[in-house]
Amino acid sequence: MTGPVHLEHRGSTAWLTLDRADVHNAFDAALIAELTATLERVDSDASVRAVVLTGRGSTFSAGADLNWMRGMAAAGEDENREDSLRLARLMHTLNFLSKPTVARVNGSAYGGGVGLVACCDIAIGVDGAKFSLSEAKLGLVPAVISPYVVAAIGLRQARRYFVSAEVFDAGEARRIGLLHDAVAGDALDEQVDRVLHMLGKCGPVAQDEAKRLALRAAGIDAEGAHQLDRENAALIARLRVSPEGQEGLGAFLDKRAPSWARAS
Repeated sequence: MTGPVHLEHRGSTAWLTLDRADVHNAFDAALIAELTATLERVDSDASVRAVVLTGRGSTFSAGADLNWMRGMAAAGEDENREDSLRLARLMHTLNFLSKPTVARVNGSAYGGGVGLVACCDIAIGVDGAKFSLSEAKLGLVPAVISPYVVAAIGLRQARRYFVSAEVFDAGEARRIGLLHDAVAGDALDEQVDRVLHMLGKCGPVAQDEAKRLALRAAGIDAEGAHQLDRENAALIARLRVSPEGQEGLGAFLDKRAPSWARAS
C-alpha cells in the first residue's frame, strides 16, 4: 500500500507528489505527517539540490479532507490546537527548507493548499487553476497558513481574500504574487524544467543564505514564526469549537447553507 506522499529523485531534484487524487489531494493527519517527514528527510540529504512539490491528478490540493474535518468538528479545543500545530509544523518546515522549493501547481488549490503554494520559493501553475482561501465560509479563518500567504500576496490582497473567501483564477493569482507564472497545461513541465535548470547554476550554500536573507529582510525568522504558529493554532482551535465554527462546519458537512448566509 502506497502512502499519501510519493517521493521520486530525478537527478539532484526531489519530486514530492501529493498522492490522494481520489479526494483531490486533500489534507488529513496522515498526509500532513508524511509530507512533513519527507520534507525533513530531503532537507538533510546533501545530494538533493532542489525540491518540487506537486499533486497527482487534476487538482493540486483541495485543502482539508472531509473526514478529517468531521473529526476536528467533534473534537475539543485542546485536540484541535494540537492538530493545528501539526499543520503549522508542516508549513514552517516547507517555508524554511534549506533547499530551493518549486510549487508545480497542476490544478486548483484551496485553503491549506494555497498555504503550500505560498511557502514555496517559486510557484508555477496551470492557467486553468482556481484558488480560494475559503475558511470564512465555514466560520473559520486561514490562521495557520496566514503568515505565509500574507508574505506571498501582501496585506492588502490578503485582507480581501481572507474576508471574502472568493474564488480567483490563475491570472489573478499571478497578479497578486501567489504564482510567479501561469502557463498552459502542456507548458507546465517545460517551465518547471527551465526554473530547475537556472537553480542548478547557483551555489547551494548561497541559495540557502539568499532565502534566509530575503526572509530576514522581510522581518520573518524561524523562531518568531514558531511563536506565531502557536498563537494561530490556539486561534483556529478556539474558532472550531465556537458556536459559529460549529455551525459553519456542520453546514458544510451537511451540504447546506450556514445560518448566516444571505440568499442571493
